Amino acid sequence: MSAVIIGILLPLLGTMLGSAFVFFMRKEIPDRLQKTLLGFASGVMVAASIWSLLIPSMTMAHENVLPAAGGFMLGIGFLLLIDEVTPHLHNGAAKAEGPRSCLSRTAMLALAVTIHNLPEGMAVGVVFAGEAQGLTLSAALAVSIGIAIQNIPEGAIISMPMHAEGNSRLRSFLIGSLSGVVEPVGSVAILLLASVLGVALPWLLAFAAGAMMYVVVEDLIPETAQGRHTNLSTIGFAIGFVLMMAMDVLLG
Repeated sequence: MSAVIIGILLPLLGTMLGSAFVFFMRKEIPDRLQKTLLGFASGVMVAASIWSLLIPSMTMAHENVLPAAGGFMLGIGFLLLIDEVTPHLHNGAAKAEGPRSCLSRTAMLALAVTIHNLPEGMAVGVVFAGEAQGLTLSAALAVSIGIAIQNIPEGAIISMPMHAEGNSRLRSFLIGSLSGVVEPVGSVAILLLASVLGVALPWLLAFAAGAMMYVVVEDLIPETAQGRHTNLSTIGFAIGFVLMMAMDVLLG
């Protein structure tokens, strides 16, 4: 049980560590570094979706592709729905109309990050739920560690611009850290759901994979492809992908 608790909290700790960069860095993250970190985050999430979620989903379903395909599409649809109904910043522009536009830029940015972190928390919860159906504890911890590593640069990317826009260092750190709270909440929710619907675990694994891939395709990749230094994003993606793949295979 202690290992599960640690695994659930690790992604949040990664976000908090990254958000704490605001206390030690004076300026915004350089564009080169930001592109590299965004690419790295994309690589980690894609590799985790494949090796830690989709492949185990098909294995548990005895090579039946339906749960993997159906769950994946449901995960995409779920994030698409949240993306459409929630006002937030998206690719540098505010997706808000009418009364939603009264929200501050900081509030919409926080909502965007919450949307981003939700599928990551779901992924952690579902791999720990899968421990009872064949997934090893080390494989589940690999996912948690990989997402925590990915959350370090993500936390910095949140808190640093907020401080540059006039927020205090403490406020920027707190908002950046709070954006990661949704991850343990999502993990616990999935664990509780899986305990009731154990037979649906292959669907839940694929659902988490679809939700994570939506974030990568809709938010991260477009951001890395804008402006200069896009080649650094590609390098970061490759490093993140290989690192997460190796962790999953070696620890699994």
